[in-house]
Formats: sequence, structure tokens, C-alpha cells
Amino acid sequence: MTPELTVLTLAALLQVVQFVLMAVPVNLELGPAKTMSPRDPERMGGPMIDQVKPTTARLVRALNNHFEGLILFTIACTVITVSDQSSGFTAACAWVYLAARIAYVPAYYFGLVPWRSYVWVVGFGATTLMLLAALV
Repeated sequence: MTPELTVLTLAALLQVVQFVLMAVPVNLELGPAKTMSPRDPERMGGPMIDQVKPTTARLVRALNNHFEGLILFTIACTVITVSDQSSGFTAACAWVYLAARIAYVPAYYFGLVPWRSYVWVVGFGATTLMLLAALV
């Protein structure tokens, strides 16, 4: 397996960890009557994210943000691997992406402004560089 695919697998496992970090406090705060319901707006009294603590809502948003970033990162890893263009540079970019995504969770949870945005830019930049490297 290429280094990029290894990191992609680890990034997917990070997604699992982020889901658990978000799901546990959401279930504790809202209770099973709400989290196991069909979550119809009229039954929930508004969106779930509006009903939890601000830090828990940040975990929800961080999880959603990772889904968005993971799409581009998956494309980058797939293109690099399928086109047999894996290199030290693309592997380093992949590891930078993963490190940034790991750092993003506590940065978002603790509301570290402007560091959360800087961490996001590093991960996004690493993905962008991988995509550009595939075109060279």
C-alpha cells in the first residue's frame, strides 16, 4: 500500500474517532428519546445542533468539516496511487493533512481562534499540493 493510502486509511479511522467524540456527548445531553427518534424538526424543537452545549456543537461541526475535507483528500490519494505518482513529497503532504486534521479537533472544540483556521489551511494546503503534484 502506498503511504498516501495508509494515511487515507488512518484519516478514515480519525473520522470514526471524531464520530464517537461527537456522538457520546450528544446522546448524553439529548437523551435516547431524541437521538433514537426520526429527528423530525417538529418533534425535536429545532435542529439537534441548537440543543446541545456549544462545545458539543463544535464537535458536530468539526466532524462535518472532516467529511468535507476527506472528500478532496480521498481524491488526491486515489489519483496519486492509481497514476503511480507516489513520492516522498506526496507522502509528506498526506501525513501533514492527517496531523492537521487531528489538531483541528481540539482546536475547534476549545475554540482556539485564529489557530483553528490556520490548522484548517495547513490540511487544505497539503491536499491541494497533492492534487497539483498529480498534474506535474
